[in-house]
Amino acid sequence: MSGPGLNDFVIKIGTVNGTGSASANGLLMKSIFRMGIPVVGKNVFPSNIQGLPTWYEIRVSGDGHAGRSGEVHMMVAMNQATYDQDLAELATGGVLLYDSTWPRPQLENRPDVTVIGVPLMKMCNEVVKAARSRILMKNMAYVGAVAALVDIDLAVIRSLIEETFAAKAKLIDSNMVAVKLGYDYVKSHYDCPLRFRVAALDKTKGKVMIDGNTAASLGCVYAGATFGAWYPITPSTSLMDGFVKYCKKLRVHEESGKNKFCIIQAEDELAAAGLIIGAAWNGARAFTPTSGPGISLMSEWIGFAYYTEIPVVFFDIQRTGPSTGMPTRTQQCDIQTTAYASHGDTKHIVLYPSDPNECFDFAVRSFDLAERFQTPVFFLSDIDLGMNDWMVDELTWDDNYVPDRGKVVTKDDLDKMESFSRYLDVDGDHIPYRSLPGTDPKGAYFLRGSGHNAHARYTELGHEYQEIVDRLLAKWESAKTAVPAPIVQKAAGSTRYGMIAIGTSDAAATEARTRLEADGMPVDYMRVRAFPFTDEVEAFIADHEEVFVVEQNRDAQLLNLLLTETNAAREKLIPVLHYSGEPLNYRFVCDALMKRIKLRKIA
Repeated sequence: MSGPGLNDFVIKIGTVNGTGSASANGLLMKSIFRMGIPVVGKNVFPSNIQGLPTWYEIRVSGDGHAGRSGEVHMMVAMNQATYDQDLAELATGGVLLYDSTWPRPQLENRPDVTVIGVPLMKMCNEVVKAARSRILMKNMAYVGAVAALVDIDLAVIRSLIEETFAAKAKLIDSNMVAVKLGYDYVKSHYDCPLRFRVAALDKTKGKVMIDGNTAASLGCVYAGATFGAWYPITPSTSLMDGFVKYCKKLRVHEESGKNKFCIIQAEDELAAAGLIIGAAWNGARAFTPTSGPGISLMSEWIGFAYYTEIPVVFFDIQRTGPSTGMPTRTQQCDIQTTAYASHGDTKHIVLYPSDPNECFDFAVRSFDLAERFQTPVFFLSDIDLGMNDWMVDELTWDDNYVPDRGKVVTKDDLDKMESFSRYLDVDGDHIPYRSLPGTDPKGAYFLRGSGHNAHARYTELGHEYQEIVDRLLAKWESAKTAVPAPIVQKAAGSTRYGMIAIGTSDAAATEARTRLEADGMPVDYMRVRAFPFTDEVEAFIADHEEVFVVEQNRDAQLLNLLLTETNAAREKLIPVLHYSGEPLNYRFVCDALMKRIKLRKIA
């Protein structure tokens, strides 16, 4: 198992929501990244605005692992209300750092951990006049204390502070004073650095720290999306915030100053879905970001877009349900919903990005697939991917990219036709031609969610209805060859065991596979990246005696989708289910697979 050691450990900071600790925690993580050491941050925060406990977890991994470790080696306990919980979470041999302005002898109750007290508030009170600033400076003081303990370069910290406060120079020195308070106290009272610490590497060159929602919003801009409508909901709001930011930067006419985009905050999710359908029907690339509860509200419109074949993109950033659930915690709970959203016989194209780089890429692909197949496409992310910073390769773009607008008839095309039938499969590929409103009277048709035939005329004749819905199913099945293919990590030798995961389960699954192989338990791993499932998925299951399906929900939604949509035997698929609301860690996956494999060996 992992750590702690050189460039291999986990720091967790426990604070009170609303005390301004996010900047300090981000500074710690970025400082380590700037030293060339791979790092990843996970924010666990409450859904209220202020006052409840919040944690930020930083995993330092010289080997570049992107998932959680499952252990905590240093706890920076800044919330008295969670001292007991924070102490209990520390691994044996760990270190607890707390504000000893108010001594807590009970923290000495665990002889297997080291407790370090630093009078952070007392020191800040002595040098900072404004009460509000004292709390903020205390945050910077614990940054300094941690820097001394794990050997973070103070010059790197200073450079980041200078970048942050470039427009407010007087804050640079005051923040550095606070950092030095914590740093110098620890240096003079404790042996530094600890046995687990950082040492500069060269492994972050060409990498960036970015969250998935920001990357996806940039992907929308590069894909040519010009219309977005949404109703705010955590954790998807920041995706639209990013789209607004990048449109203002990249989508304003240079000479006239007019916007070349339209963004509407709707009165609810229903309205948002209707707005994007109207925009897409008129030829715009249109999308809405939301979460599971929003998808539920949008379901009637989703069915309408599916049946009328309007190309729209739904970004579903999943959070813990059911109902309001834990809205700031992560889960993969909309796998089934997005596959079949709405009533009647509906099946959708769904993409499963696993990191911000894929968020950028899959955002672009979502629009291309939606227009090529004239259907709603779901981009299924989650709060872990959407709102946490991940270290990925720098985003790249092909300037030769041409959007796939699908089969759209022009006025010239219509002039050459004797007649136009909106839902007629002319080419035998299950995809009809579409016209855009206003192109030509010959291309006009009545857009209806009720029964219609291949000529877009109203019908309740069974055979005409079946002709349309059968074609829709065939069209969806044909998307198998167009969606992103799965990625397979093969064991060094042959193995009877396989593992399947999607989205943010990938980081933990990948690390677990590597560690299990090192322990003599080889497992092949397939990351599925889209629905409908490609033929490779069924072949992978067929090639293994047992396949572990790793996912982050209670009801094995991915496993059941595999059973429904492939010929896999139920007894072959073994569920590995994680649904605490915290991001999956590799230890959980390792433990589940080891237990099963050892039982199999005994049997």
